[in-house]
Amino acid sequence: MPTAPEPAAPCRSLRDWLDRLAATGRLAVARPGIALEFQLAAVANRLDGRQASFFPRPGGHPVPVVSGLTSDRGWMAEAMGVPPSGLLRRFQDAAANPLPCREVTEAPVQEVVHTEGLDLRRLLPLPTHNEHDSGPYITAGLLISRNPRSGIQNVSIHRLQLSGPDRLGVLLLPRHTLAYLSMAEAEDADLEVAVVVGVDPLCLLASQAIAPLDTDELEIAGALHGAPLPVVKCRTNAVRVPAEAEIVVEGRILREAREEEGPFGEFPQYYGERAPRHVLRVDAVTTRRRPIFHTIVGGGLEHLLLGGIPREATLLAHLQRLFPSVRDVHLSRGGVMRYHLYVQMEKRSEGEAKNVILGAFAGHYDIKHVVVVDADVDIHDPREVEWAVATRFQADRDLVVITESQGSRLDPSTRDGLGAKMGLDATVPLDAPEMRFKRIAVPGERELVLGEVLDAGADWRGRLDGRGAS
Repeated sequence: MPTAPEPAAPCRSLRDWLDRLAATGRLAVARPGIALEFQLAAVANRLDGRQASFFPRPGGHPVPVVSGLTSDRGWMAEAMGVPPSGLLRRFQDAAANPLPCREVTEAPVQEVVHTEGLDLRRLLPLPTHNEHDSGPYITAGLLISRNPRSGIQNVSIHRLQLSGPDRLGVLLLPRHTLAYLSMAEAEDADLEVAVVVGVDPLCLLASQAIAPLDTDELEIAGALHGAPLPVVKCRTNAVRVPAEAEIVVEGRILREAREEEGPFGEFPQYYGERAPRHVLRVDAVTTRRRPIFHTIVGGGLEHLLLGGIPREATLLAHLQRLFPSVRDVHLSRGGVMRYHLYVQMEKRSEGEAKNVILGAFAGHYDIKHVVVVDADVDIHDPREVEWAVATRFQADRDLVVITESQGSRLDPSTRDGLGAKMGLDATVPLDAPEMRFKRIAVPGERELVLGEVLDAGADWRGRLDGRGAS
């Protein structure tokens, strides 16, 4: 499997990142003409976590598609210019110390401007990913909106269904974009927005920061870059967008308008249901002269990691403020990097692990199951966590269950998001005899260099007979 090089400077653009991936064998180029319906997603899924994919002329469309740009934790650390061990800390620092953007008047993303006769299917290579998806979607678009009262921007990613030549259905959860729309509707106005497609991994990651209302995630992206992010004003509204992006869809979320959207394959590997959703009306599309379209296949590693890493950084900071004994956190892949949280701690008093569990549930409503382990357990190895549960946990004393609590509406086992939460205290009792929970270890095993002790090419029968190497 191709491996990432040593960390370098932070990545500044999509094209810079593609060059890095290609130079290290991590970008696969498909044959021209891969079908936009299902086939493109099938190829991307087969390469998921090993290589990103580049699709020239998909379905005969002149605009190429890329996918899988951020499907490995190590790649995300490399894009930041830090080792994997520094990934969460670097994100925490950027979220705490954002850099104001630098506005420019000319930008690559506005080299070509379309305002008349808009037809998104003609302008953009929109894929259909999963079997029962309701049609083509934009899945990797940063939806940027402005507070109608203060002008402060918000950046997030929403699924965007092609509903007509110049209309997109958009799923808005009760978060910041919806809050801004409510402000606009109170003034009997639409909400001006822009959908930005084709940005570097750090802009993507910053868009998923769990931050207070009126935090501009583009400023967090600038901090991750180590320099203010260049932005440019849209051609038809006041939204500012990354100047180095590939594509911008300018438009308005219509006040009080609803149209059917979905189903769509989501991160839990189930379909989000069909229901009346908000509507985005397109006013313009601007692009580079030879743009690249980025798509994220629903439920793949790229989808999971983009949501998981910012949540980990936020949850770690939250828990460490309350419990200095917490050392690390990890949202597991098996828990779709949203629902299952592993916490590593150095327990100082009995009952502390249960308090950590409660603190984790308060950190984000998506958290469904929490496992707390000691510092000797590698929380990035699911076998280690399962071993701790198997040998250090007893359900009658170490289990925490909270019923009828808010969870993820995309979890099909809930009742419209209402469900139960469970915490497992898999830590060693502080008063346990020293040898009762002592982990077995072979002296010198970790330091052993196998090449120094193995006899390459030796034949076992020859050694048995004393004849030496074969």
